[in-house]
Amino acid sequence: MTQRDMAGYLGVTTVTIRNWRKDKPNLYEIVMKGFAFDEAIKQSKENYEKLNSLVVKKS
Repeated sequence: MTQRDMAGYLGVTTVTIRNWRKDKPNLYEIVMKGFAFDEAIKQSKENYEKLNSLVVKKS
C-alpha cells in the first residue's frame, strides 16, 4: 500500500503521513503496524483458503 493509499484510507493527506513520520514517530509506527497487521490477516486468510482447497473431501 502506498502512502497515498494509506492517506486516503485514513482521510488525511500524504503530507500528514510524512509529518507524522518526522514529528510523531510513535503515532506513525502505530499506524504502520496497524496496516501491517491488516495485511498479515489478509495473507493468513488467503493461505487458509489455499490450504483448505487442498484438503481431500471425503464423501
